[in-house]
Amino acid sequence: MRTDSKPVSDLSSVHRFFPETHWSVVLSAGGVGSPKVEQALETLCSWYWYPLYAFARKQGNAPPEAEDLTQSFFAFFLEKNSVSKASQEKGRFRSFLLASFKNFMSRERERDLAQKRGGGYAFLSWDKLSAEDAFCVEPANNSTPETVYERAWALMLLKRALTRMDGEYRKRGEHRTFEHLRIFLQGEIPAVSCAELGQRLGKTESATKVAIYRLRKRYGEFLMEEIAHTVAKVEEIQEELRHLRRVLST
Repeated sequence: MRTDSKPVSDLSSVHRFFPETHWSVVLSAGGVGSPKVEQALETLCSWYWYPLYAFARKQGNAPPEAEDLTQSFFAFFLEKNSVSKASQEKGRFRSFLLASFKNFMSRERERDLAQKRGGGYAFLSWDKLSAEDAFCVEPANNSTPETVYERAWALMLLKRALTRMDGEYRKRGEHRTFEHLRIFLQGEIPAVSCAELGQRLGKTESATKVAIYRLRKRYGEFLMEEIAHTVAKVEEIQEELRHLRRVLST
């Protein structure tokens, strides 16, 4: 997925909504204590279900054990208000969550997780078949559990940005246009020229190029907003974007 365009010339659009991003809402409240905070935290946790599952699988756990570890961790994480240990200084949700998961796994290694099945706390929607299918197509290399987690995190953000793009084009009645143009977000050289694509869309070559530029710019804005939801300070967004690029380039 393409991340090398210049998505936002400044962070003004992110600054406008940043105080209401999920992680900033949780941190400002100092933990779970209101429906708004609980909803923000549960949303974040649902996004990170697969990255943590992939981490557990890469550590050598079979699918049922990885599933139990992940579900049990989130039950513990929310029920015990573990997020109250976070602080503005700890910054990124992905880093805080992975450190918490590692600590949980070290404590739970000797316990019978199969009896817990998530502690009976049904709060996250997940599909274990889809999770395992996704893990099976992870690159077969010498990557560590940490790098598998980071890659899953990066792909999760890209997928969320792409889903929002799709929804926006559908809302405008331009889904067909998006389906033709989305290839320009893949980071690959398209097999079709702008002139030929324009003919398919009933546009001039110049108008097609403008449409591609706007597509990339809007996609970049969505990606920046998705990243913003998971950091404590707006200044960390660009750093996270650079980290995302590094993760996907390895």
